[in-house]
Amino acid sequence: MLRDMPVREVMTTDVVSFTPDENVQDAMGRLVGRGVDAGPVVDGVGHVVGMLSTGDLIVEEARLHFPTIVNFLGVNVTMPFSERKLDESIEKALGATVGEVMTAKPITCKPDDTIEDAATLMHDHDVSRLPVVDDEGALVGIIARGDIVRAVVAGIGDRDRSS
Repeated sequence: MLRDMPVREVMTTDVVSFTPDENVQDAMGRLVGRGVDAGPVVDGVGHVVGMLSTGDLIVEEARLHFPTIVNFLGVNVTMPFSERKLDESIEKALGATVGEVMTAKPITCKPDDTIEDAATLMHDHDVSRLPVVDDEGALVGIIARGDIVRAVVAGIGDRDRSS
Protein backbone atom coordinates (compact mmCIF):
# COMPACT_ATOMS: atom_id res chain seq x y z
CA MET A 1 0.00 0.00 0.00
CA LEU A 2 1.26 3.47 -0.89
CA ARG A 3 0.99 4.90 2.62
CA ASP A 4 3.34 2.14 3.83
CA MET A 5 5.98 2.90 1.17
CA PRO A 6 9.28 3.91 2.78
CA VAL A 7 10.60 7.43 2.24
CA ARG A 8 13.78 6.00 0.66
CA GLU A 9 11.75 4.97 -2.41
CA VAL A 10 10.70 8.52 -3.27
CA MET A 11 13.33 10.78 -1.67
CA THR A 12 15.89 12.73 -3.67
CA THR A 13 19.48 11.74 -2.95
CA ASP A 14 21.23 14.40 -5.04
CA VAL A 15 20.65 17.12 -2.46
CA VAL A 16 21.82 20.72 -2.58
CA SER A 17 23.28 21.28 0.88
CA PHE A 18 25.13 24.07 2.60
CA THR A 19 27.52 24.62 5.49
CA PRO A 20 26.87 27.15 8.25
CA ASP A 21 29.95 29.21 7.34
CA GLU A 22 29.04 29.45 3.64
CA ASN A 23 28.43 32.93 2.21
CA VAL A 24 24.74 33.75 1.80
CA GLN A 25 25.21 35.18 -1.70
CA ASP A 26 26.97 31.98 -2.84
CA ALA A 27 24.20 29.86 -1.31
CA MET A 28 21.55 31.91 -3.10
CA GLY A 29 23.37 31.37 -6.38
CA ARG A 30 23.47 27.61 -5.81
CA LEU A 31 19.75 27.46 -5.03
CA VAL A 32 18.89 29.39 -8.17
CA GLY A 33 21.36 27.39 -10.26
CA ARG A 34 19.80 24.09 -9.18
CA GLY A 35 16.22 25.34 -9.45
CA VAL A 36 15.30 24.51 -5.85
CA ASP A 37 14.03 26.75 -3.11
CA ALA A 38 15.62 25.14 -0.06
CA GLY A 39 18.30 22.78 1.15
CA PRO A 40 19.68 21.31 4.37
CA VAL A 41 22.61 22.84 6.22
CA VAL A 42 25.15 20.27 7.40
CA ASP A 43 28.10 20.42 9.78
CA GLY A 44 31.60 19.13 9.04
CA VAL A 45 30.59 15.48 9.46
CA GLY A 46 27.36 15.70 7.46
CA HIS A 47 24.87 16.04 10.33
CA VAL A 48 21.86 18.22 9.54
CA VAL A 49 21.92 21.38 11.67
CA GLY A 50 19.47 23.58 9.77
CA MET A 51 17.51 24.36 6.63
CA LEU A 52 18.15 27.25 4.28
CA SER A 53 15.24 28.40 2.16
CA THR A 54 14.57 31.21 -0.25
CA GLY A 55 12.34 32.61 2.50
CA ASP A 56 15.40 32.98 4.73
CA LEU A 57 17.27 34.68 1.91
CA ILE A 58 14.44 37.01 0.98
CA VAL A 59 14.49 38.39 4.53
CA GLU A 60 18.11 39.36 3.94
CA GLU A 61 17.17 41.38 0.85
CA ALA A 62 13.87 42.79 2.09
CA ARG A 63 13.28 46.22 3.50
CA LEU A 64 12.60 45.88 7.19
CA HIS A 65 9.23 47.02 8.42
CA PHE A 66 9.70 48.88 11.64
CA PRO A 67 6.86 49.07 14.11
CA THR A 68 4.55 52.04 14.31
CA ILE A 69 4.84 53.63 17.73
CA VAL A 70 1.94 55.66 19.05
CA ASN A 71 2.18 57.83 22.14
CA PHE A 72 -1.06 57.38 24.05
CA LEU A 73 -1.41 59.48 27.21
CA GLY A 74 2.36 59.55 27.69
CA VAL A 75 2.84 55.82 27.07
CA ASN A 76 4.53 54.54 23.91
CA VAL A 77 2.46 51.74 22.37
CA THR A 78 3.91 49.55 19.61
CA MET A 79 1.37 48.71 16.92
CA PRO A 80 1.01 45.88 15.66
CA PHE A 81 4.54 44.55 15.24
CA SER A 82 6.17 42.48 17.98
CA GLU A 83 9.66 43.47 19.11
CA ARG A 84 10.80 39.85 18.88
CA LYS A 85 9.79 39.67 15.20
CA LEU A 86 11.67 42.91 14.56
CA ASP A 87 14.78 41.56 16.31
CA GLU A 88 14.62 38.34 14.26
CA SER A 89 14.19 40.30 11.00
CA ILE A 90 17.14 42.54 11.79
CA GLU A 91 19.35 39.55 12.65
CA LYS A 92 18.47 37.78 9.41
CA ALA A 93 18.86 40.93 7.32
CA LEU A 94 22.35 41.48 8.68
CA GLY A 95 23.44 37.84 8.35
CA ALA A 96 26.35 37.21 6.06
CA THR A 97 26.61 33.45 6.47
CA VAL A 98 24.17 30.61 6.01
CA GLY A 99 24.40 29.84 9.74
CA GLU A 100 23.15 33.34 10.55
CA VAL A 101 20.04 33.15 8.36
CA MET A 102 19.13 29.44 8.35
CA THR A 103 16.30 27.88 10.29
CA ALA A 104 17.98 25.83 13.02
CA LYS A 105 16.85 22.43 14.31
CA PRO A 106 14.82 21.32 11.28
CA ILE A 107 12.26 18.56 11.40
CA THR A 108 13.76 15.42 9.82
CA CYS A 109 12.71 11.89 8.96
CA LYS A 110 14.47 8.56 8.39
CA PRO A 111 14.69 6.51 5.17
CA ASP A 112 12.55 3.74 6.70
CA ASP A 113 9.76 6.12 7.77
CA THR A 114 6.66 5.80 5.61
CA ILE A 115 5.40 8.37 3.15
CA GLU A 116 2.44 8.77 5.48
CA ASP A 117 4.82 9.56 8.38
CA ALA A 118 6.63 12.18 6.28
CA ALA A 119 3.39 13.76 5.06
CA THR A 120 2.11 13.94 8.64
CA LEU A 121 5.31 15.64 9.83
CA MET A 122 5.12 18.15 6.98
CA HIS A 123 1.51 18.93 7.80
CA ASP A 124 1.97 19.13 11.57
CA HIS A 125 5.04 21.38 11.35
CA ASP A 126 3.93 23.39 8.30
CA VAL A 127 7.02 22.58 6.23
CA SER A 128 7.21 21.58 2.60
CA ARG A 129 10.28 19.33 2.77
CA LEU A 130 12.17 17.18 5.23
CA PRO A 131 15.85 16.27 5.27
CA VAL A 132 16.17 12.49 5.45
CA VAL A 133 18.84 11.42 7.93
CA ASP A 134 20.42 8.16 9.05
CA ASP A 135 20.52 6.97 12.67
CA GLU A 136 23.46 9.29 13.42
CA GLY A 137 21.70 12.34 11.96
CA ALA A 138 23.75 12.46 8.75
CA LEU A 139 22.03 13.64 5.58
CA VAL A 140 21.08 10.87 3.13
CA GLY A 141 18.36 12.63 1.11
CA ILE A 142 15.42 14.98 1.12
CA ILE A 143 11.70 14.44 0.61
CA ALA A 144 9.39 17.22 -0.53
CA ARG A 145 5.64 17.52 -0.88
CA GLY A 146 6.06 17.18 -4.63
CA ASP A 147 7.78 13.80 -4.18
CA ILE A 148 4.79 12.58 -2.17
CA VAL A 149 2.28 13.91 -4.71
CA ARG A 150 4.19 12.18 -7.55
CA ALA A 151 4.15 8.90 -5.59
CA VAL A 152 0.41 9.24 -4.95
CA VAL A 153 -0.31 9.97 -8.62
CA ALA A 154 1.90 7.08 -9.75
CA GLY A 155 0.17 4.79 -7.25
CA ILE A 156 -3.27 5.83 -8.50
CA GLY A 157 -2.16 5.24 -12.09
CA ASP A 158 -0.84 1.77 -11.24
CA ARG A 159 -4.04 0.92 -9.40
CA ASP A 160 -6.19 2.10 -12.34
CA ARG A 161 -4.21 -0.06 -14.77
CA SER A 162 -4.68 -3.17 -12.63
CA SER A 163 -8.48 -2.83 -12.65
